[in-house]
Amino acid sequence: MVSGGNAADGKFLELIRHARRGKFKIYIGLAAGVGKTYRMLQEAHALLAQGVDVVVGYVETHNRKETVQQLEGLPVIPRKAVFYKGRSLEEMDVPAILQRHPEMVVVDELAHTNVPGSAHEKRWQDVVQLLEAGIHVISAVNIQHLESLNQQVEKITGVEVTERVPDSVLRLADEVVNIDLTIPELLERLQAGKIYEPAKVEAALKNFFQKDHLLQLRELALREVANQLERQIDTAHITPDRRHTEKLLTCIGTNAKGAREIIRKSARLADRYHAEWYLLYVQTSRETSLNINLATQRHLLNNLQLATELGAQVLKVKAEDVAEEVLREVNERQITLVTLGITTGSFWQRWWRKSITGEIISRITAANTETDIYLVNY
Repeated sequence: MVSGGNAADGKFLELIRHARRGKFKIYIGLAAGVGKTYRMLQEAHALLAQGVDVVVGYVETHNRKETVQQLEGLPVIPRKAVFYKGRSLEEMDVPAILQRHPEMVVVDELAHTNVPGSAHEKRWQDVVQLLEAGIHVISAVNIQHLESLNQQVEKITGVEVTERVPDSVLRLADEVVNIDLTIPELLERLQAGKIYEPAKVEAALKNFFQKDHLLQLRELALREVANQLERQIDTAHITPDRRHTEKLLTCIGTNAKGAREIIRKSARLADRYHAEWYLLYVQTSRETSLNINLATQRHLLNNLQLATELGAQVLKVKAEDVAEEVLREVNERQITLVTLGITTGSFWQRWWRKSITGEIISRITAANTETDIYLVNY
């Protein structure tokens, strides 16, 4: 369920009362300071008052007065000290939560990267473990941390967000709540020192917290929550025999940035159309490990891993005729949609005549398949 959210959400309370596997609720916002953590703690108090066994697994107050006050009166699982490079750092104590096994745990900062040497690299993986153990979780994340929106956010803000959450984690949620705040209200909170300490406010206003950036991020957050609701409604009405009638094939090469853009766009398409999703990389003799540098190989492996995390079945084949291999996969797997990348810029006609993408389009068109083609600019 996707909603605007109330502190004592009766429907979510009903879910957790009758669930065996942990239920998952995510508060999502356009940026830091909109009130996600505050709202989670509010809900924790409301659930505690209704007899639910709630604990705080990890909350980052950022020394905000209102948030610190909301934390009072809630059972808190102490953080675990982790030593790394001579420093003592703190992380959520997952084993302690599992041993305590509350009905509900509050876990802030879903996109957080754990200290190296932790059981999991990412906090969202800790959350999945808690859910699988039958513990209900309330968590929070900002829209810029969603994997498939990463490059879109970078285009808006000029900032590459390195801590990201796979879209599949968002789809695990039983309820997604948008914590909406108008841009004037958010900027007022920032200038009043309620988000960052005063010394950092001016830099924030000149960078991430520019009004135009925030307006676009707010639109992304609203749209994402609306899409989540639409997906859940669609899923509820799709019979098993109608699932995955759409089949999507994404084709990438060794252009690292272009491939990431194509993968993220394809992930959203696959999710939107409930498509069975394949990603194809055709390795020619020009792209063997002897012929491409280590950085390119590393980026390629990272992109294949990204596709896997976002839900694709990765196909890596060796062939000299890339277009022919794509056409073979289209026919064998009865693909209904192919996504390809094109570079923006001039000399379109020359590109069309000579590019692999142009050749793939020509082969698919000539074969008279009922396959649609989606081009991604990068």
